[in-house]
Amino acid sequence: QVQLVESGGEMVQPGGSLRLSCAASRVMFSKFDWAWYRQASGKQREVVATVSTTGNTNYEDSVKGRFTVSRDNAKRAVHLQMNNLRPEDTAIYYCNTFPQGTDWGRGTPVTVSS
Repeated sequence: QVQLVESGGEMVQPGGSLRLSCAASRVMFSKFDWAWYRQASGKQREVVATVSTTGNTNYEDSVKGRFTVSRDNAKRAVHLQMNNLRPEDTAIYYCNTFPQGTDWGRGTPVTVSS
């Protein structure tokens, strides 16, 4: 069973920044594309950003220019740098392979509010 542990989420004011991290284990990390997903209250989970095995990245339109996804194969970690946060970024953030696998971590909550 893949283990995914997300961290770094907290409450910040609009315009603030956060860096999320995800530690993965029991998976051949470097062989997969990875993604950050988020789920806001009452909404379906959506893909926020992806990073391929070769380091290519893609972003959901609303986060382009504000979020940066990266991976560290040696540490089996995925990161999400989030700048200029908006209230609509409030959600629980998860990492997983892309396409998503069946095992999920608990996620890390991000709240953007003044």
